[in-house]
Amino acid sequence: MLFGSSGVRRKFGQELFDLSLLIGPSLPSTGGRILLGTDTRATGPVLKNLICAGILGGGGNVWDAGIVPTPVIGWGARLYDLGVMITASHNPEEYNGLKIFNRDGSSISSAQQTFIEGGITNPPWSAWDHQGTLHDVDASTPYLTAVLESRTAVSDLSLFLDCGNGAGSVISPRLLSSQGAAVSCINCNTSGIFARPSEPIAENLTYIGTLVKEAGADGAVMHDGDADRMMAFDCQGRFISGDHLLMLFVKYLGLHSIVTTSDASMAIEEIATVRRTPVGDSFVSAELTKWGQFGGEPSGAWIFPEHSLCPDGPYAASLFCEIASEWDIAEEIDALPTYPIIRESLPCERSREILFALGAENPTDGIRIEEENGWCLIRASGTEPKIRLTAEGTNRMIAKTMIRNGRELLKKWKSA
Repeated sequence: MLFGSSGVRRKFGQELFDLSLLIGPSLPSTGGRILLGTDTRATGPVLKNLICAGILGGGGNVWDAGIVPTPVIGWGARLYDLGVMITASHNPEEYNGLKIFNRDGSSISSAQQTFIEGGITNPPWSAWDHQGTLHDVDASTPYLTAVLESRTAVSDLSLFLDCGNGAGSVISPRLLSSQGAAVSCINCNTSGIFARPSEPIAENLTYIGTLVKEAGADGAVMHDGDADRMMAFDCQGRFISGDHLLMLFVKYLGLHSIVTTSDASMAIEEIATVRRTPVGDSFVSAELTKWGQFGGEPSGAWIFPEHSLCPDGPYAASLFCEIASEWDIAEEIDALPTYPIIRESLPCERSREILFALGAENPTDGIRIEEENGWCLIRASGTEPKIRLTAEGTNRMIAKTMIRNGRELLKKWKSA
């Protein structure tokens, strides 16, 4: 399986070299003008050279935007035929890969994926006199202008920004400062070495709450490696769960039709009409082409269809600043409906095999155990060798029971 739930990701090595080169020739058949970007990983330049060689050799033309967040490519693809981002998103530094976007910012369809996969075994190279061309382009400035024009300026707002040494470092400090916020930057450089694990989850950000409280800041926002994700802390130094952040955006924007994933809290259904998809931002964006005003998943991927169908961390950070300048976010979060939810990840190289054995039609969609007052989702990660468990209940005891039921099901398979 070449494409996961969010593009192609592999550990750095020969397989990734080969894929980067051989995917390229098929892309001009989908669209001859291609916008290309990379995140900050040390392996980005070599993979960029390989993917460029493949695209040019297939007769396509490349506009190289350099180091930019994924949403800059997703938004900027509207001026080209495709957008290609070299990144492994929130995966550790030893991983890399690529994401491919249509002009509306949505991930390429399964039919497009199948076409590209078919070209790997028989690449459609162009003749020597029909080779493509390579150009440099500033894709960041038009993107920044578009976001600033769509969001409201703020004043008397201070917050911390942690870009995790990822691609958000080249956009979010400029964006939030231009919006009027007083920004204190942490890990906002493009070293390619992540000072913290890239995934912006509470356990990777234990230092942020103390900084917010000691400085009396209005909150904090943080990104993953390619800044397609954004998570936040409130003014009391508390991490805001992805479920609550989704509900906060829905309430502030006055929305009523929402697309989210199968692992999101059932509390969301108390404030909006909800359609659910399998876990993965590509599924959310695909559903948003047909229905819905806003989409997101608890991992921190937020999609604003009027802006782009690509998850957009900097745009979400700008919106968060706007909300924080008008509302007491801590009070708003406390007023939102809440059910206990537990999320766990188990390293597992055989995750897909195990989920098939448990009866899943698609391992990354997983299987869901439903009871009257709770549920548990067991699925294979679409981006890492892990099994992910998510459980929720109307009270803490039920949530614990549901996650325990999920673990027991996995243990039964292992002992069979």
